[in-house]
Amino acid sequence: MQRRIFTLAAPLLMAGFVLNGCVSEQRYDQLQQAYTQLQARYTADEATIQMLQGRLKVTMTDRVLFSSGGYRIDARARETLLKMVPTLQGLTNTRVIVEGYTDTTPVGAELRREGISSNLDLSSRRADTVADVLIAGGVPRTIVSADGRGEANPVAPNDTPAGRAQNRRIEVTLVGPGN
Repeated sequence: MQRRIFTLAAPLLMAGFVLNGCVSEQRYDQLQQAYTQLQARYTADEATIQMLQGRLKVTMTDRVLFSSGGYRIDARARETLLKMVPTLQGLTNTRVIVEGYTDTTPVGAELRREGISSNLDLSSRRADTVADVLIAGGVPRTIVSADGRGEANPVAPNDTPAGRAQNRRIEVTLVGPGN
């Protein structure tokens, strides 16, 4: 009797291993498809799109989306963001994480009058604005989250205008198996 149980269990275990392999491959294929779609929709001036260890990351500089020191977007920036929506709309088992970053320049008096007292506050407002545009465009609210990172995780030194410009960015990361 014990031998029969083992004989039945072995194929079930093997099927589990095979299915796990297929899910991983399917996840890769779905992220690859999203990568290809987004590459076709964005120019290099608008966004950088990268596949990183099971994640797809779209990075947009602030000059594409926001005026200097601002968090509101204009019609052109809205159109740029909405290019993502067809790719993101059908996703259900994927998280869309919107992260906002700033440089180290302190926020100005105008932003302080609006209740934004730090770069962390500014980056949070920017991330929320981008998430709101994506959701209003049709991306399911249940898969979108927004988070401000402030001046954390710079991608360039903050001691030059070019470096500060690189650090002022929005990153939209897709995490999960896709549909």
